[in-house]
Amino acid sequence: MTSFLFNRRTLIAAGGAAAATVMSGLLVPARARGLAPTGSMRGGSNNYRPDAPIVDRIGGGGFWMSGTVRRAGDGAPLAGQRIQIWAHTTEGHERDWHSHGATLTDANGVFRLEMPQIVPAFGQAHGHLAYDSGEFETVFLRPVMASSKDTSLEAHFVLQPA
Repeated sequence: MTSFLFNRRTLIAAGGAAAATVMSGLLVPARARGLAPTGSMRGGSNNYRPDAPIVDRIGGGGFWMSGTVRRAGDGAPLAGQRIQIWAHTTEGHERDWHSHGATLTDANGVFRLEMPQIVPAFGQAHGHLAYDSGEFETVFLRPVMASSKDTSLEAHFVLQPA
């Protein structure tokens, strides 16, 4: 009988430890934990122009805007999503049509578009990006560069179905 109680206690203790481990998320780290959608940033939609054309490059280039697009919840990469990009650059203001362009994400949800060097507007060097294709909720981003001498800027989208 002693070995039965010992085995039963061991089983109960082990079960409790396993339950606590599962509840803490330590046992299944690869399971998605509910990736929250990206919210629009204040000022992100400033000078937005719907339907900017998909382009290979904006202007003469020299600066790279890049990032990723993933689905909220499971974080799956989203291929073929349209990202519009615009900024105040060495070649024009963010309100100018020739300062706007769009690109599509690749199979891994990655986008990258070359454009002219971003320069400060209203005291900050920043870019504007928009997801506006309609399958997911529209999101506007306005990331600020660490330095106006940077030659690239990243922005990442996590999209919620519309």
